[in-house]
Amino acid sequence: MLKIGCHLSSAKGFLAMGKDAVKIGANTFQFFTRNPRGGKAKALDLEDVAAFRALAAEQGFFPILAHAPYTLNACAADEGLRTFAKETMLDDLQRLEHIPGSMYNFHPGSHVKQGAERGIGLIAAQLNEILWEGQQTTVLLETMAGKGSEVGRTFQELRDILDRVNLSDRLGVCLDTCHVFDGGYDIAGNLTGVLEEFDKVIGLGRLRAVHLNDTMNPLGSHKDRHQKLGEGELGLEALERIINHPALRELPFYLETPNDLAGYGREIALMKGLYQDKTQ
Repeated sequence: MLKIGCHLSSAKGFLAMGKDAVKIGANTFQFFTRNPRGGKAKALDLEDVAAFRALAAEQGFFPILAHAPYTLNACAADEGLRTFAKETMLDDLQRLEHIPGSMYNFHPGSHVKQGAERGIGLIAAQLNEILWEGQQTTVLLETMAGKGSEVGRTFQELRDILDRVNLSDRLGVCLDTCHVFDGGYDIAGNLTGVLEEFDKVIGLGRLRAVHLNDTMNPLGSHKDRHQKLGEGELGLEALERIINHPALRELPFYLETPNDLAGYGREIALMKGLYQDKTQ
């Protein structure tokens, strides 16, 4: 079975997101923990969470993926911004403990002319402060396109973060297909080779989720502009190979394409049609 969902609005709560996912044929989903451009989260509705958990069990949902707001920068030059990122991430992770088995994805950050080495050290230091023994949520570092001073533009930069975190067993990686292609990894023409490099540098066991997106820009552009599936530089054949690759096919895929709910439903149906179900 293909594990696939999309990015849903959390404005109406978990149960509403779950119902939207069912409506469009998804069996998982991603959501922002709070306004992606803001910082304050609304109070957690435990009755809503309980209702969602019942629906998820009934529908056989796969782990949902929470996405940190874009405003967080764990390696900002400004100490106040780093403190904001740390406090926000810790609050998010404590909330997610009410939905055991969830994953939490974040953009590692931008070093803002401090240099990648300094940025990597700051990100790892923050993770060492907020992760705890017994934590049920897996935190994912996202592969980045490499625009500006982003950290995470190479597999090695992610490896360097992982190596400096004490509780690194609570960490994984989310591979974004738009980002890695824009970052220079040719997953359209050499998917197996890219995954072999990932395995050598990071280890495929760390790969826990995939953001499934096409891209508006060519290989190595470092632009980060998502496109609807099959309408960009990756193309439908490459995306079909991605969802069926032996190293990826059992992972959950989350769409972040420029779509409304109906559009996501069409893309989910498209990918299900291209998925080679080995159980049949």
